Order: sequence, then C-alpha cells, then structure tokens
Amino acid sequence: MRHSAPSIRFLAVAALAVAVLAASGCSWFRKGNDLYAQSPENRPLEVPPDLNLPDTAGAMKLPGDATQSVSRSSMAAPAASTVPDNTGFTVQGDRDAVFDKIGEVLASTEGVTIASKAQILGTYDVDYEGSQFLLRVTKVQAGAYVSAVDPRGMPASGEAPVKLVAALKAALGAG
Repeated sequence: MRHSAPSIRFLAVAALAVAVLAASGCSWFRKGNDLYAQSPENRPLEVPPDLNLPDTAGAMKLPGDATQSVSRSSMAAPAASTVPDNTGFTVQGDRDAVFDKIGEVLASTEGVTIASKAQILGTYDVDYEGSQFLLRVTKVQAGAYVSAVDPRGMPASGEAPVKLVAALKAALGAG
C-alpha cells in the first residue's frame, strides 16, 4: 500500500503541473490569430457580399404624378390642364378673408357637416352628401384659390365635391 501512495502523489503533482502550464498561456496550448491580437477598433470589418453596396434601384425614380401636399397653404394656382374646372376656382381677396366667407357659406348650406377646420392650413374637412373631402383655400397671385381635394391631395372626384364647389363659387361671386 505504501508503494501506491507515492505514485498517486506523483500523478497528482504531474496533473497539477500540466494544468498550470495550460492555464498560464503556454504557446503549445493556444492557437494564435493576428487579427484577434489587434485592438477591436483596428480589426478589419467583414461585410457579407450582398450588403457591401446600397440598393440604388429606385434612387432616381420620379413619381408618375407630381402631387402637392394637402397642408400647403401658399402655392401657385394649378395649371388648368391638371385640374378640371369643376373642382376649383380663383376668387379675388385675401386668403384669410376668403376662408372666413367659405366658413359662413358652409354653415348655411344644408347637408354640410364640418368635421374640422384649420385656418393656418386653409382647410375645411367636410362631409357632404355621403362624401368626405377637404376644401382647401390657398393664396395665389390673383387672390385665393379654392379647391376640393381628397385625402391624398388630388382633386376630389364625385358628384358631391363638384356640387359643393359650384355652390361656393356662386356664393362668393367668382367668375
């Protein structure tokens, strides 16, 4: 039994020595990579091939229709070829004064519900004969341009917007 005790002690010391050498960073037990030896800021960035250039497929694509924002309150009058005559008209006067007159006419017109109005934007959100659309008043060189537009800012289509714009045109005495 005495003979086995020194051999166990020797094996334990040898195992401890191997563990210390392995943990101490002996070059026999580690693999070196020069990229990882550098600081993280200096390492090269690897980018997958399909992500190294931006997608420029639609970069210079122009929209088919040049649309105007509904909220613009000052712009040039639309060309006669882009807007049918029955969805807008020009009236002489200050934009704010015309906006107020339109409010009075809308309040006295039967069947018109004003959902909201924004004088700073020059818009009335109206519901008339089952159609919802915006009445927009914009400042132009000749006075104010009054038009009916849909939520996208395009001329409103349908019988109700045309009928209400005609009534406003007659009430404001626009030619």
